[in-house]
Amino acid sequence: MKGNAWASKVGFILAAAGSAIGLGAIWKFPYTTGTNGGGAFLLLFLVFTLLLGLPVLIAEFLIGRTSGKTALQAFSALGHKKFTFIGVLGVIACFLLLSFYSVIGGWVLIYTILGFTGRLTTMDSGALGELFGTISASPLYVISGQLIFLALTCWIVLRGVQSGIEKMSKIMMPLLFVCFIILVVRSLTLDGAMEGVKFFIQPDFSVLNRTSVLSALGQAFFSLSLGVSAMLTYASYMKERGEINRSAAWIVAMNVAVSLLAGFAIFPAVFASGLDPAEGPALLFIVLPTVFSQIQFGSLFLTLFFLLFAFASITSSIAMLEVVVASLTDRKENATSRDKKRTTWLATLAIAIVGIPSALSFGMLSDAQFMGKTFFDSVDFLVSNILMPIGALLISIFAGYKLDRALVEQELVTSPFMKKIVPVWRVSVCYLSPIAILIILVWPMFG
Repeated sequence: MKGNAWASKVGFILAAAGSAIGLGAIWKFPYTTGTNGGGAFLLLFLVFTLLLGLPVLIAEFLIGRTSGKTALQAFSALGHKKFTFIGVLGVIACFLLLSFYSVIGGWVLIYTILGFTGRLTTMDSGALGELFGTISASPLYVISGQLIFLALTCWIVLRGVQSGIEKMSKIMMPLLFVCFIILVVRSLTLDGAMEGVKFFIQPDFSVLNRTSVLSALGQAFFSLSLGVSAMLTYASYMKERGEINRSAAWIVAMNVAVSLLAGFAIFPAVFASGLDPAEGPALLFIVLPTVFSQIQFGSLFLTLFFLLFAFASITSSIAMLEVVVASLTDRKENATSRDKKRTTWLATLAIAIVGIPSALSFGMLSDAQFMGKTFFDSVDFLVSNILMPIGALLISIFAGYKLDRALVEQELVTSPFMKKIVPVWRVSVCYLSPIAILIILVWPMFG
């Protein structure tokens, strides 16, 4: 957005972390870990996040910060117009990602309302499973929830960077951590909880397969919002040089911390309650109420958690919609606030329409499948396991081979220590990340 910038370094870090954390760490990580064997998947996720995710995050920050432009303009501004297709790919990925992401966001809003009624903490796991099945299969519930979620996202994007998301992030993100810690403490004290801890942290590599490895890579990029130009766009609003390294490290640390907290909150409770860790997308909505029902003032804490979860979800959706809207409005010279308002509403409407089949994938369209996947699963797989890794691959190559070295050193070399680290980062984005991503993308084709 023209004329916008982060008011503070902390605000940028919390907002970017909010974009990264969202549903990726809180919703998708637990169920993806559960369906891919637990500890071995966790180990792969951590390795991919640190060795591939962090360098690519720095690369995205570099492109956005040095260009000062959003996805469709950044590469031209850096003198490489023919690489604009990378930004185009990012905008398409964000569009598709938000189309199915908003479905889960709608579920979160519905469960937030149910939390206020106190109903959730009075139900056993069987009843909670039936409730989720009823809600996710109802066209009225899922489409209404999706539309409200997108409308909230649209409203906040229209408010701008500083007055909207940055101020709320400074309050809500710390509260989310506090609420998670309370949940983890209670979950770990349940009878049978240690079996869940073992499942989560004890690697069993015999359960891994090609799909698991690809899913771990996709989760590493999904949970950091990489490969879709979201971090590039946010970095374009940074005012000062020399903050990329620290900001990237903090964002990765917060993302990993929330992912681990989610795992330690969910899996001990799953095993203590006799549930299946491979439950899938419904896992969070069944397990959390079960845990909170065993805590004093559990209904209050559950409602608070879903409120914060809803906020974390919206912070991520804001980044996705911002990529689409800012990229389209920045292409027009002398774009006015009216132009942006119209573009924001039109983009939101288009995303809502495209997202309807995903919303109906658990009900009316559950039998409409492509290669064994519902529409929701297919779009999720396309974005998380294909478009995101490809986007990350292209960003790595551009940052490693095309981005001016003087600009890179000016941004990253902030101390004698960082002068030694930059060559390591360059090796990662030039060789390690591209080779690893290519191998993992091509690997499933041979088996």
